[in-house]
Amino acid sequence: MSDLFNKLLIIRTPGVGPAKYADLIRRFGGADAAAASIGADANRRDAILREMDAASRMGIHYICDDDELYPTMLRAIKNHPPVITVRGNLDTLRRPIVAMVGTRHATAAGMGFMANLARDFAQNGYAVASGMAMGTDTAAHRGALRSNSHAATIAVLAGGADYIWPLENESLYYDIVSNGAIISEMPVGFVPGATNFVQRNRWIAGIAEKLILGEADIKSGSMTTARFAIEYGRDLWAVPSHPADPRSVGPNSLISGGLAKLCSGSADFFKNTGKNADTGKISEKFMPENPLLDKIGINPVSESVLAQIVKKPISEIKSDLVILELQGLVRKVDGGYIRI
Repeated sequence: MSDLFNKLLIIRTPGVGPAKYADLIRRFGGADAAAASIGADANRRDAILREMDAASRMGIHYICDDDELYPTMLRAIKNHPPVITVRGNLDTLRRPIVAMVGTRHATAAGMGFMANLARDFAQNGYAVASGMAMGTDTAAHRGALRSNSHAATIAVLAGGADYIWPLENESLYYDIVSNGAIISEMPVGFVPGATNFVQRNRWIAGIAEKLILGEADIKSGSMTTARFAIEYGRDLWAVPSHPADPRSVGPNSLISGGLAKLCSGSADFFKNTGKNADTGKISEKFMPENPLLDKIGINPVSESVLAQIVKKPISEIKSDLVILELQGLVRKVDGGYIRI
């Protein structure tokens, strides 16, 4: 059998994680002998063959940690995934990588800022990595994709490289496949659980040379990603926000504690950004001024209440809500509309 088959046979064995995998390879001197020591039955071997066949049919590649394409920063982490799957443009992995993360419930202004920043990083040769969640992650991916010929973004997934989540980001997923890379450490077809998202956050921090945190609640997954970045000694930046907004607590606390540098825009990273960057207009879904969207959160708000808050006729509110829903920013539920 191939070296890849043996490596997958080891890492896909229950109870074998990156640490035990590395120990087995060291102890037995290579993947062949280490795989033989496991004594996998025919069913497990067939499962690996089926996975490899499915990956081949979908154009998903396996990259081992001894491959030159394996992300350099990720390889440097102790107990990194020994094998990752990649769907999309493999050359994306050759770029320097910046990670951008933040809350799913970001403000329009917050998403606009991150989208523009991601666009400028892509324009300057970076791949922008995030987790493909709604809100900040989506803004970062979309911003990078709007960098025309320089577009490059990486989505690090908690499930298999073929598993699209959230479903609202199906079109984004395929845009990334066309202009970037989807990365996962999990088997093709794997449906993630809660712990897999924590591990996904670990790799988002690990794959990048710097991480930029947007709006984030203090107990959010994005703050977990920031803590991993601190653990790995990554260059950590945070975007400050209004102190009255709970989404400001995460980045503001890191800045005030001296754990993150204050990020005020592209000029913090690039000289002459205005001349070098693509200044094409960002889609209106990322425009900073959207008073209606800013009034919608995780609790349902009715059309009539929104009309009173923003002081607009309800007919205009209904029209605006239709646009926001088509843009994937709000969803109608029992009791009104919520932010997604």
